Amino acid sequence: MEDERIIIRSAIPSDVVFADQIIHEMESSAIARGSGISKRSAAAIIEKIDEGKAIVAITENGEWVGFSYIETWDNEQFVSNSGLIVSPKHRNQGVASQIKTQIFELSRTKYPSAKVFSITSGLAIMKMNSRLGFEPVTYSEVAQETRFWDSCKSCVNYDVLQSKNRCNCLCTAMLFDPQLN
Repeated sequence: MEDERIIIRSAIPSDVVFADQIIHEMESSAIARGSGISKRSAAAIIEKIDEGKAIVAITENGEWVGFSYIETWDNEQFVSNSGLIVSPKHRNQGVASQIKTQIFELSRTKYPSAKVFSITSGLAIMKMNSRLGFEPVTYSEVAQETRFWDSCKSCVNYDVLQSKNRCNCLCTAMLFDPQLN
């Protein structure tokens, strides 16, 4: 059987039908990896799609394949690349890398002066970030807005973050500074 073509593009309003599937896969993948994750609600995913701040991957027949979104912080000085997830059925096909590249390009297009960051515990994401010009940084070099750090409350490692006074945790912070690249 021939592989079905995967389309990776900016999310459109009709993609909100995938919100529940996206949040379920984010959570179940984190559990399977034994890693922490900031849980998202379907409403939050829908909001990102409606705001034009998301990339989605689907098959040509309309099956959900993958997703990622952006969020701004500290008066648009920072933009985070977040929530990258690929359906288990479509992993190891380069989809995550393509989504990561497009979400990074969306960040740079919408907020060209902003520093772009990603906080992850996943080696694959760290490698993708490095290829795009991100460098590991301390937490003091990324968004400091309380709202950002509050989103970590649903992570199983939140106590670690708090015990370290939000200076570090089990995730690695990575930053792309447009003034240095």
